[in-house]
Amino acid sequence: MPLLTIFFLGALVLMVAVRWWLATRQLSALARHRGEVPAAFAAVVTPSDHAKAADYTAARLGVARLELVVDALVLLGVTLGGGLAWLDAALGRFGLGPVAHGCATLVALALGMSAVGLPLDLWTTFRIEARYGFNRTTAGLYAADLARSTAIGLLLGVPLIALLLVLMRAAGTLWWLYAWSAWVAFGLGLAFLWPRFIAPLFNTFRALEPGPMRAAVERIMNRCGYSSDGVSVMDGSRRSSHGNAYFTGFGRHKRIVLFDTLLERLDEAEVEAVLAHELGHYRLHHIRQRLATSFAGALAGFAVLGAAASNPASYAALGVATPSAHAALALFALVVPVFTFPLTPLGSWWSRRHEYQADRFASSHASAAALSSALVKLYRDNASTLTPDRLYSAWHDSHPPALLRLAALAEHA
Repeated sequence: MPLLTIFFLGALVLMVAVRWWLATRQLSALARHRGEVPAAFAAVVTPSDHAKAADYTAARLGVARLELVVDALVLLGVTLGGGLAWLDAALGRFGLGPVAHGCATLVALALGMSAVGLPLDLWTTFRIEARYGFNRTTAGLYAADLARSTAIGLLLGVPLIALLLVLMRAAGTLWWLYAWSAWVAFGLGLAFLWPRFIAPLFNTFRALEPGPMRAAVERIMNRCGYSSDGVSVMDGSRRSSHGNAYFTGFGRHKRIVLFDTLLERLDEAEVEAVLAHELGHYRLHHIRQRLATSFAGALAGFAVLGAAASNPASYAALGVATPSAHAALALFALVVPVFTFPLTPLGSWWSRRHEYQADRFASSHASAAALSSALVKLYRDNASTLTPDRLYSAWHDSHPPALLRLAALAEHA
């Protein structure tokens, strides 16, 4: 058995085992603390709210564990099981040119793997989210979202795939560097297009109406020295009762988006504090850092792909006997997440560090007490667990655990 095959199988087994073990720890922590509300939340979160959060988190985690096993089996079937090789050969019978054949293979692979995950997504949306009172998506809206997202993915993805395949075939030994440049341009272009043209296809965005809330928003934006296309309110309630806020775009086209469900739950001071947190990510250059890191990681990935794509043994070790540019792209996209899985806690730690920094920024420009109050409401209303397992949280969570985050905010109050 080739060394790469052994390495791949070992990494896959390790990934599944670690994720399953961490999920088991998380489930145990949820059950152990289900009946006891942490003291810091006792005045706002009722025992029934706390139990609901534990049950909701456990239900979603149960689906995640099933998804973990299904994804691992599908990955083995597509690679070592010969699925990709079979699909490649089947589409080869149509006599398409190399680039068209490659695009067809990669699109069919992507659509097929998405279809495999569709039943679990449907179960999560219409059973789990509905059971706990969060889902507001209808079957028609779900189908329309799926059709739109698939069409947009094809419209944007197929030209990118075709360009990468052309570069792999015609740009010489440094094709991977040109491909990386194309990837960066695509990413920057998508960041520009998303808030202005793509997101409005799924949601309605409106300007925040004049009044006390808008005055609070304008006050904190001026205090933080921030200018943008404005603050938009999104009809998040159309699909879910979860509340959130996010920052999108860059340059002169950056924008802050508040869910309508968020505005329904928070008062002016709390919205001001949440907005100050989001502005902190911008003012502290977190978005630029993450973008630069993603591009640096992509550069390393394309360099590895450039070396592996010229080695026929790499294809054979992963279940593909006939080397091709599109097989190289497919195999790389499939196996890289397995090999980079050990880096997950590092990325989670970095994200949590940014959250703490944004909280400190918000505390210096708004009320730390108001931010704490807003977070407690969001934890309660979104049924976020207050008592995660320490190791599970350290590995997976992009935000600090609730108790630690509130304790840090209390130091700035």
